[in-house]
Parts: sequence; structure tokens; C-alpha cells
Amino acid sequence: MPRSNPAQTDTPPNKLKHILGHAARVFSEKGFEGASIRDISRASRVSLAGLYYYFESKQKLLYLIQSNAFTSILRRLEERLEAAQKPEQRLRILISNHIEYFLRNPLEMKVLAHEEDALEAPYRKELLEIKRRYYEIARAIFDDLRREGETGRINPRVAVLSLFGMMNWVYKWHNPKVDPHAEALGDAIAGIFLHGVCNGKSENGARTQLLRDRSAEQRVRAAG
Repeated sequence: MPRSNPAQTDTPPNKLKHILGHAARVFSEKGFEGASIRDISRASRVSLAGLYYYFESKQKLLYLIQSNAFTSILRRLEERLEAAQKPEQRLRILISNHIEYFLRNPLEMKVLAHEEDALEAPYRKELLEIKRRYYEIARAIFDDLRREGETGRINPRVAVLSLFGMMNWVYKWHNPKVDPHAEALGDAIAGIFLHGVCNGKSENGARTQLLRDRSAEQRVRAAG
């Protein structure tokens, strides 16, 4: 995090949450480029002078929305993983943790998905460091699954980023009136991911076993 950040040191937590919540709504509705500080001032009912005191630019607001989201997800994930040992259990925790946060914070999810490239230096670098840590945890879990023979021959980077793709776009289609709640949705995504990954192995294994069975039959016939 940038050290010279009065928004995180001077702003009362409730006020910061209030402003960032309204900023996320404005960015999600108008897009980062189309939104202005004045729009956020109107939405939050915080004066322009007040906003500029804590946030010198839209970039700072965008950075705080994204960094706060990823930091919260990462902190909670690391806490929950402490009690988990098996790779599949850890994977399910990662998925449920991600889904739970974003279903509670759909506007922030939309901003994260759509405005990633809008963030400029030095904020982009700071955010990438947080996201890299998140990816490394997911990659380590997938590597553990591979070591235990739970996956087929699939590129780990492709697998992990595909999983994030599934989770990050939930906001585009999730309807709380008809779709599963966070826990059930997390289980469904984990099932889809594991089933898809394991099918690659299972199909190869089935073909291998079929060839072995045929070979055994041929040996029996030859011996008879």
C-alpha cells in the first residue's frame, strides 16, 4: 500500500467505507472514465473539498476499492486455510471464500472485473503484488492436488486462471431470487472445476485400462 495515504490513516473507518461504497456504485454505473469526483460527491453527500482532502484523484479511490477488496479476501482466506489440510478441502475454502465476499459486494466485484486496466502506476504495481499472493495460494493448492493424483494433465496456470474466471464473472448472471446462495454456489463451482479437471484424467485412465484389459484377454487366448 502507498505509505502516504491519508485516506487510510485519517479517515474514520465508517466514513471511508461509506465513501468507497458510493464510489464503487458510481464506477459500476458510469464506468471509471465516465465518472467524476463530483458524481461521487453527489452520491455520497460528501463535499468536494472533503473528498479531495482524503483522495486526491479518482485513481486513489479506484485503488482503495480494489486493494481493500483483495486484502479482505486474502486475509479471510489465510485465516480459514489454517484449519484445512487436504488439498480438495483447501480448494473448496478458496472458492467459497471468494464467492461469499463477492455476493456480499457485487458492485465492488463489477469494478474489479471491469476496471482492472484503468489503474495506473504506482497503484497498479501495489495491487499486482496483492493479486500475485492470491494467485500463488491458489496455484499451491492446485499443485497439491496434482501431487495427490487428483488432476489430469492440464496446465496449472490455465486451470487456476480458469477457476478465477468462473468465480469473477458470477455477478454477470447471479440472481439471488433463483440461483443458489453463497455456500451452495461455491460447492457447485468446486464440483464443476474438479469434475472437469478430473475427467481429463479419468478418460485417459479409462482408455489405458481398456487397453490393458484387451492385452490381458489376448494373452489368455494365446495361452489357451
